[in-house]
Amino acid sequence: MADLIIGTKWLTMVLMDGGSGLNILYTETLDTMGIDRARIRPTTEPFHGIVSGKQVVPLGQIDLPITFRDLSNYRIETLTFEVVRFHGTYHAILGCPCYVKFIAVPNYAYLKLKMSGSCGVITIGTSFQRAYECKSSAVNTPWQSSPPKSSWPLGRRSPKKYPTPSRRPGLLSQWRAPRRSS
Repeated sequence: MADLIIGTKWLTMVLMDGGSGLNILYTETLDTMGIDRARIRPTTEPFHGIVSGKQVVPLGQIDLPITFRDLSNYRIETLTFEVVRFHGTYHAILGCPCYVKFIAVPNYAYLKLKMSGSCGVITIGTSFQRAYECKSSAVNTPWQSSPPKSSWPLGRRSPKKYPTPSRRPGLLSQWRAPRRSS
């Protein structure tokens, strides 16, 4: 997760995904930013792996400037985004093309990203809590929820709905070491 400026808008929920080969921007984000859709270059090249088991044909591509950090130490580059029509949990997803353009080095264990800036090294980080909250909201989106009870086969119960870990005190205290057999 990163906070950065895309175009002229400060976005707070941008996923930095080093495993993705695309930079993705959702039409909802594009409209909220007030960017005219006439700037989108049409494309017919589909991609796979974003929506499970299906290919996605983007609306098109758009070039937008990306700014990491603030006026005292910043870095600006222009990236090409694939604009997609479906809803996403994040404002945008930045993949490998972003890492390459900014020559950024990720540290996944500490949720940090480092790159050179105008006045030294820029370190971008997030908290595990924030990453968890975004992941939880991704799981709870309507298009990923389980089907209604009436659609479950007869004789079978629908899966239980457990409360989120944030509602359960001491998530790690519930873990028990496996018993040794002697």
